[in-house]
Amino acid sequence: MEKKGYLLLADGQLYEGVLRGAQKDAAGEAVFLTSVVGYMDTLTDPAYAGQIVIQTFPQIGNYGVVPMPEGTPAPSLSGYVCRELCDAPCNFRCQGTLNDYLIENGIVCLTDVDTRALTRRLRDKGVMNAAILTEKPADIAAAAAELAAQVIPAETATGVEDIIPAEKPGKYSVVLWDLGAKADTVQQLEKRGCAVTLVPANVTAEAIAALNPDGVVITNGAGNPEDCADVSDEITKLLGDKHLPVMGIGLGHQLLAMSQGAEICKLTSGHRGGNQPIEDVKTGACYITSQNHGYEVDRESLPENASLRYVNRNDGSCEGIDYLDMPVFSVQFQPALTGGLFGGAKIGTHTLFDRFTALMGGNKECR
Repeated sequence: MEKKGYLLLADGQLYEGVLRGAQKDAAGEAVFLTSVVGYMDTLTDPAYAGQIVIQTFPQIGNYGVVPMPEGTPAPSLSGYVCRELCDAPCNFRCQGTLNDYLIENGIVCLTDVDTRALTRRLRDKGVMNAAILTEKPADIAAAAAELAAQVIPAETATGVEDIIPAEKPGKYSVVLWDLGAKADTVQQLEKRGCAVTLVPANVTAEAIAALNPDGVVITNGAGNPEDCADVSDEITKLLGDKHLPVMGIGLGHQLLAMSQGAEICKLTSGHRGGNQPIEDVKTGACYITSQNHGYEVDRESLPENASLRYVNRNDGSCEGIDYLDMPVFSVQFQPALTGGLFGGAKIGTHTLFDRFTALMGGNKECR
């Protein structure tokens, strides 16, 4: 028997739906995602930790639960909202229904919601606190006011808890500063001959230097970058060596910019989805990228040694930076085999990993 559930926004708007997944109350920042496919990547993305994710695509779960790459973390989002949850998936890799997966991982889901109206509200008014409720509030206005005043614990950088040595040998020794990395990042580096050592968010610059790496990748992760000021301070120390190649992704991009004196500001509704358009201002190439962030580097605050490299074609926000006095660059989006057109040829932002490995060439003897 279907059980009614409710999504309450901090501005007082209440949406009625059907409870699925783990049927419980949950609170978090409500954000919307515009991806058409890839819901398994969404559910396991550490950068959604503690948030209530709204899917704009009308039906979710069509291909069921499919195997994820080794090392993919368990879901850490607070709640999930969609228009329709498919109970009869069809795919040769299907290993069960999405509803069962949500139950197993303790994630509450609210379906049968007008996600189009909900998304437009969040787009116009901005992301805000929200709660999925198993019971309708007796006093909606009072419940919304309490929700608006509530300080929901902010999720910060997550990832490995200790230094994990490289599992595979490689030509280059790379330190992955894990703030909540996607499993694909390690795979992309290993494909290019890198032996990848993982280090936790609270690592020191001295500990990284002691590993004697050829290069460092600072990964994406959850939360407000200003809550990770200690990480930014360590990055400042690390960059004291002007010859060490460094690549920043997502949260790593923001913390790199902070370490050089740039400022961070919050986006109204964020960039979340697999269809975010960006332009390389140096080459004119355009890409469709995968993104998940609610903050941006203020392009007007970039220091003299930083050059704006990528911009978002929707709002002009900063999507990537080249640092002119050291072999360091960063991007806001996740480098991947996403579509792009330049001179009629299909290209992908995964080539940024090629750029990073090229920076390490000749740093030390090949190993």
